[in-house]
Amino acid sequence: MRYVEGITTASGKKISKIGLGTWQFGSREWGYGASYADTEAGRIVRRALELGVTLFDSAEIYGMGRSERILGSALAGIPDALDRAYVATKVFPVLPLAPIVEQRAVASANRLGVHRIDLYQVHQPNPVIRDGQTMRGMAALRAVGLVGDVGVSNYSLTRWQDAEAALGAPILSNQVEYSLVRRRRGEELLAFAARESRIVIAWSPLSQGLLSGRYDVTNRPTGRIRAINPLFLTENLARATPLLDVLREVAATHDATPAQIALAWAIHHPSVVAIPGASSVAQVENNAAAADITLTEDEYGTLTAAAQRFEPLAGTSAFAALAAERLHR
Repeated sequence: MRYVEGITTASGKKISKIGLGTWQFGSREWGYGASYADTEAGRIVRRALELGVTLFDSAEIYGMGRSERILGSALAGIPDALDRAYVATKVFPVLPLAPIVEQRAVASANRLGVHRIDLYQVHQPNPVIRDGQTMRGMAALRAVGLVGDVGVSNYSLTRWQDAEAALGAPILSNQVEYSLVRRRRGEELLAFAARESRIVIAWSPLSQGLLSGRYDVTNRPTGRIRAINPLFLTENLARATPLLDVLREVAATHDATPAQIALAWAIHHPSVVAIPGASSVAQVENNAAAADITLTEDEYGTLTAAAQRFEPLAGTSAFAALAAERLHR
């Protein structure tokens, strides 16, 4: 496993370049069921720690707290897990006033079974309430030791900087959708992160499995989450074929899978860490192995160029096509 360099966390823990996202742990829409939550999730967390994964990301909104409980239960069953795990969660900012942020942090810490949340993030920017009140709550949580580092999620660069000014201290991370399919938004964030010793946490680094190469026009996903994602439209799967072909070509040279190469591309930048989910122990093993793949600059450039050529249907055109496809199933 590789770790982020040049970053000092409040706890002194290292942040792994490949982490584990736990949205699916308690969210029924993924369809994994109770047996997954009760048994497989714990095995996944244990194996991730064995492989050197330290970053575990959850949120109070995932399964309405179930993800945090499942993650906390899994960590509690592993000796010294909390000495190694860098536990991150997020407050859902419906009304992110300081007292509410503080209250929600206490609730999350209790569900996670931790005395301190290593990274407490604002799940998304509130369109009405600016970050002054929110960061006042975050500052109070840091002062009493309940929160180590503060992060944000889905923030623009300007809002990230404004939030940091409001906190009066570094906001360590910004968690955004970033992958070969969703790379454009990340460019200015990455430049800021590199310059200021911050990190960008890439959620959905495999674009919900599109970059795994498992799906094409003859094999579309059937799960509820992917079925409503416009990326999996027949037209978009066809348009993604050249990008997936390049992924397969690079994967062959590394004796790796397309998914591993997509993850290696995402974390190629020194300031990026990725938090793919995992439905099994085998999948977390494959994800973690991506941290040991070093792409050449030519390979990175070839993949980036292929990504730049991918232009999926989006906006109203995509949703119209999605409605038509669902109608004819």
